[in-house]
Amino acid sequence: MRFSFLSVLTFLSISLHAETLDKILAVINDDILTQSDVVDFQKKLKTNGLIDEALLSLYDRNLLIANSKQLIDLLIDEKIIDSEIRRQGLVSPIEQVESEIRNIANSRGMDRNQLKLVLKNEGIAYSDYQDFVKTSLQRQSLIQRDVTSKIKISDDEVNSFYVANHGSSKSLVFEYTLAHILFLSSISGPKEALRKAESIHKKLEQKIPFETLASQYSEDPNFVQGGLFGTFKISDFNKDVERVISKLNVSDISPVVKMVDGYRIFKVLKKTLVPSPELEAKREEIRRKLMSENFKRQFRLWLDQKRRDSYVRIN
Repeated sequence: MRFSFLSVLTFLSISLHAETLDKILAVINDDILTQSDVVDFQKKLKTNGLIDEALLSLYDRNLLIANSKQLIDLLIDEKIIDSEIRRQGLVSPIEQVESEIRNIANSRGMDRNQLKLVLKNEGIAYSDYQDFVKTSLQRQSLIQRDVTSKIKISDDEVNSFYVANHGSSKSLVFEYTLAHILFLSSISGPKEALRKAESIHKKLEQKIPFETLASQYSEDPNFVQGGLFGTFKISDFNKDVERVISKLNVSDISPVVKMVDGYRIFKVLKKTLVPSPELEAKREEIRRKLMSENFKRQFRLWLDQKRRDSYVRIN
């Protein structure tokens, strides 16, 4: 009789434990969230198990482990996303799932069979992995359609971010289109090259057209009509040349400038403000950063709206 009484107590204890694990924590539309769902997700977080990354960017991973309320919020968000997937009728055919699995395997330097063996060694059934990949693809498709595709980061937003973080003086630089008259040291020696340059500069001071003198006297072996030299940002020049050019406006003529190959006289044909090389080098990095920040904000707003549109009861 005593044995039977202990058996009943043991049975009741097991039943109560099972009931606790399966306690319904929330109802989301036509789905439920149970205590066992929370326990299972916590275990995956701690052991790096199969977790869809779609929502993790909105949460602190450490807080999810320590704070059950945050974890419940995340799992409710997942249920809302899955409910929206069903409502929109989004599907991921087995061919798409298998293609994605092959891509995952290739990215890890293995084939499909090797991946199956790794999963088996980790105690993950291949059918469960297929379901995981299928769910991830469906969520990615929904988020891309409803959130990501609607986010655009303009060049003006990138420029504004750069100015706010680096100052306006570094965001824009002058770009110059220049003509030149070149006097090569290699032809008559440095002194004679300088003498000729100074002589021509005096003619320019007498208002003789720059283009005429360039055609007659420039020693540029690649001479272009009018003495066109090219278009350059101010940072393309060495410091000595930069100091001269930066003081000039359109149509201004420079003094004689000593350079490596001889002496030059410049004329400014065009002067415009353009994004700095530093800004251009960081443009896509900044765009990605702004995209990530904007995505988190818009994704959170989208989820909050879907939650308001859904039936959610937290017990």
